[in-house]
Amino acid sequence: MKKSFYILAFSILGVLVQFLVHAGIEVWYIGLLLKDFPRYGLGLAWKQWVMIHHVGTLILFAAGAWLGFRQGQYWWRKIYIEHKLRRWVPWPKLKKFLP
Repeated sequence: MKKSFYILAFSILGVLVQFLVHAGIEVWYIGLLLKDFPRYGLGLAWKQWVMIHHVGTLILFAAGAWLGFRQGQYWWRKIYIEHKLRRWVPWPKLKKFLP
């Protein structure tokens, strides 16, 4: 149960980070499109740019969830199975609180 929650939390974190990346890319590129559409529009209409937005949203969402899932598995193994975090603790008294 604890492992499932841990990996689910990392997956949600991956999705949240993906939203920030997506927003940054969109704000930047839409700014370029509004400034000089013929130059940065790549010969596409606004309708096509909306389709690119929808496809990009799905791809980034899936990538964020997948990367979050993979990071959850990786850090679960490092922290709870291999106990690698115990070496990094700067204060010995803190070790008793680690798994």
